Amino acid sequence: MREFIVEADGGSRGNPGPAGYGAVVCDAATGQTLLEAAEYIGVATNNVAEYRGLLAGLRAAHTLDPAATVHVRMDSKLVIEQMSGRWKIKHPSMKPLATQARGIFPPDRVTYEWIPRAENKHADRLANEAMDAGARGEQWSPGDSVADMDVAAGSSAAASTPAVVAAGHQDAPGTTTRGWTSAPDLGAPATLVLLRHGETPLTPQKRFSGSGGTDPALSAAGRDQAHRVADALARRGTVQTVLASPLTRTRETAEIVAARLGLDVVVEDGLRETDFGAWEGLTFGEVRDRYPDDLNAWLADPAARPTGGGESFAEVAARIAVTKDELVTAHAGRTVLLVTHVTPIKTLVRLALGAPPESLFRMELSAASLSAVAYYADGNASVRLFNDTSHLR
Repeated sequence: MREFIVEADGGSRGNPGPAGYGAVVCDAATGQTLLEAAEYIGVATNNVAEYRGLLAGLRAAHTLDPAATVHVRMDSKLVIEQMSGRWKIKHPSMKPLATQARGIFPPDRVTYEWIPRAENKHADRLANEAMDAGARGEQWSPGDSVADMDVAAGSSAAASTPAVVAAGHQDAPGTTTRGWTSAPDLGAPATLVLLRHGETPLTPQKRFSGSGGTDPALSAAGRDQAHRVADALARRGTVQTVLASPLTRTRETAEIVAARLGLDVVVEDGLRETDFGAWEGLTFGEVRDRYPDDLNAWLADPAARPTGGGESFAEVAARIAVTKDELVTAHAGRTVLLVTHVTPIKTLVRLALGAPPESLFRMELSAASLSAVAYYADGNASVRLFNDTSHLR
């Protein structure tokens, strides 16, 4: 039985915005490129474009040999997990696309694998070529494509026979250019947009509220803040994935934002707030009055824990560093929204700057504020934004 590898990708320049997809079918035994597919699909979300790329790749493989087995490789964690049956498909625009994809080959002849974005360059370049063609009001042409050139250079897959022509439907903006901080050989960074959750009843009172307390929900003011930041992010149109801390206030904020963006929410336990032990629910003044020695030690030493066995800042930093590394690897070249808390956001910024632990006490971070850090392939980071609350005014 013949075996194909399908690599697919999709993108949107704005989310939703002008979108396109790319897909490649290769011979699993030789690595030879057999078919290329690309299309500018008009205005759509990133996830819809990714599903359209999957559909095009599976249909192209079916055209070559309907009796083949297919191994799908994509850098979209969402699509891979949903098509593998591990995540539910909630968004109405993606359910029919997934149903169509499952109907092209028998399910037992298709397997799915998530790959880093750096390993999906061929399909990514096809998607961008299709969007570029759409911006010019033209059709993508396989004869003009150069997406396979870098992939094929120096490999046994140098010969390709591209097919499947796409159509351009609407005007779209030009290609995105890299900033001065990203060298061309490093590729696009993984950009983590950091959103502190909206207010809870404890926020205006400035009470310690970590992962070991009452887990308060958003207040009415907090929900309003979440809707305002959702509108702002929709206007920017760059977020491709939404992750949230498991606590109620972050999940509520994330759900409001994700619904506005047409995305699902993925819970990431590593983004949870510090456990403040016996200080949960108390104000700083109350802690100073009740536990003065413990508070002084905590302010002076990142390894000191709050009263009652909470988390030290050193422990939180270690947890956040591991989570950050995993997310940067999984989302290279993408923009990901992390809906989290004061300490994780300040810690990510501190680590990006190489600042000492005491810098945490010198940062102001408002409810529903936005910050952003870009991470490059060489390990360097660039802080792009901090404590932006312009959307709340």
